[in-house]
Amino acid sequence: MINLGKKIAENFKGGDIVLLYGDLGAGKTTLTKGIASYFGIDDVVSPTFTLMQEYTIKTFQPEADQPLAEKHKSIKTLVHIDTYRLENEEDLIEIGVEDYLGDENTICIVEWPEKMHNLLKDKKVIKIEIQHEDENERIVSFRA
Repeated sequence: MINLGKKIAENFKGGDIVLLYGDLGAGKTTLTKGIASYFGIDDVVSPTFTLMQEYTIKTFQPEADQPLAEKHKSIKTLVHIDTYRLENEEDLIEIGVEDYLGDENTICIVEWPEKMHNLLKDKKVIKIEIQHEDENERIVSFRA
């Protein structure tokens, strides 16, 4: 899941909102860690209790020791949102999530997006569904 996250991150651009669907333990946070790793972020923790974590994108990819691709230079922030424990969308609004959704300098990754349906209305999103087949096997599908 880490390697898949790194690979798909190459195709993201500022303003992308990535919605991750899947059961508990399917690999949503692990995929997010791979995406973050592509952008030079290695300290990703699940925001289950805080709802949202904001990370500054690094200029260089540490593993490759090279600059990010030209198309990623405008991306300044990665926001990881986890709504598993969300009571209502108002909680997200109070912490400023609307400032990030669709912002051209930000990539947002949302776990459990079903709980923030109204905030995502009329937004361009990338949907990724992860099905947990067994301990070491996942089926991942992408939808726009």
